[in-house]
Amino acid sequence: MTQSLPRHIAVIDIGKTNAKVVLIDAASEALLGSLSRPNSVRRDAPYPHADVEGLWDFILSSLGELHREHGVDGISITTHGATAALMAGDRLALPVLDYEYDGTQASDEAYDRARPGFTETLSPRLPNGLNLGAQIFWQSRAFPEDFAKVTAILTYPQYWAWRLTGILASEVTSLGCHTDLWSPDKGDFSSMVDAQGWRAFFPPIKPAASVLGPLLNNLAEYTGLPADTPVTCGIHDSNASLVPHLGRHEAPFTILSTGTWAIAMTVGGDTANLDQSRDSLANVDAFGRPVPTARFMGGREFDTIVGKIVTPSEAEIAAVIERDVQALPTFAPGVGPFANGKGRWTMAPEGLTDGERTAAASLYLALVARECLDLCGLGKSITIEGPLARNAVFGAALATLADRPVHASGDGTGTSLGASLLFGGQPAHEQHDSPIAPLAHPGFAEYARRWRERAKA
Repeated sequence: MTQSLPRHIAVIDIGKTNAKVVLIDAASEALLGSLSRPNSVRRDAPYPHADVEGLWDFILSSLGELHREHGVDGISITTHGATAALMAGDRLALPVLDYEYDGTQASDEAYDRARPGFTETLSPRLPNGLNLGAQIFWQSRAFPEDFAKVTAILTYPQYWAWRLTGILASEVTSLGCHTDLWSPDKGDFSSMVDAQGWRAFFPPIKPAASVLGPLLNNLAEYTGLPADTPVTCGIHDSNASLVPHLGRHEAPFTILSTGTWAIAMTVGGDTANLDQSRDSLANVDAFGRPVPTARFMGGREFDTIVGKIVTPSEAEIAAVIERDVQALPTFAPGVGPFANGKGRWTMAPEGLTDGERTAAASLYLALVARECLDLCGLGKSITIEGPLARNAVFGAALATLADRPVHASGDGTGTSLGASLLFGGQPAHEQHDSPIAPLAHPGFAEYARRWRERAKA
């Protein structure tokens, strides 16, 4: 007997900056409830790590609250990438390492000899722990006694799925996001996984869009949810943003998923222009297919550049363009298409109004995003997901720079709807919104040309 589609789906969405549990009505796509907390990093020994117990308490209390208010019929999971849990039986062998920790660089030289080439993994060498393989490699050498107790390695969505169901699984969207652990063209683990003797640690691979199992009985009792509440295997967050669009647009098409990271993914695109020195790579979608991807830390940079975020007036946008006020890359060193650049301004930002500074930052993000599109491929259409979908200056500037229809998604989180669709539903509403009107200022083309010259100098 086929299981009916859950009506009210709770999505556990753990981003790098914030963790959320939201409740989505599968039939209408309505957001019925949303609870959030900062995803704070613990700084106690042995290294900066995820506060998994704090997150766990938050997840369980949120599930209980949403169930009491609306009823929860299913649970889906999506998290940021570059994170894994090293398990020793039913506990952690080591804390869940924060990928921004720079201590992993101690084993860089040895790791660079061990990691596979870009042609095998389509995974560039990234700083700190952004290559998950580099984290595991460092942990195995820095903590050999603890690592000797490892029985399983779980990518992050599947760690939470295990805590909810007791079932161990691996999944390709998290294995395939710049980890060095996966070979997208082969659809199998990379040669390094075998060379390091890690293959046996990875549980069987299950589809993201599959029910891993029901909620554990003790958790059902604790939260009040039914004991047969189904839980999905889970998915990497930027790949969750792709799910509502797969099969719904003419390929190639580009989804720009935004949050702490701005990640441009061109479905049906060519991997030939990927440049490992410019933070472009192949992600792996929910069906296991390589998706050319380019990215930068858009949300992090925006917060760094802008003091007080305000909606700029037309006059403030014009003043920024006419006075050649430019932010130049990069304000998140080591990542993005200008990873080696030093963030700077063409004039002191302290003299700008809040609106001018917000406008300049928005134009900056659009210009960097356009560089990303040269790497991952320019789709026939572009859809912006997440917070930047609400930034009118960014959208208009990108529409001008890309010369393609650019749409703003109505899904505010960018990932929750896609994660809810892992139960097999279809988006209830086709997007019929009009494309964003391009930025009409006559001086913008020349402004963009000067920016590119400076950025590449």
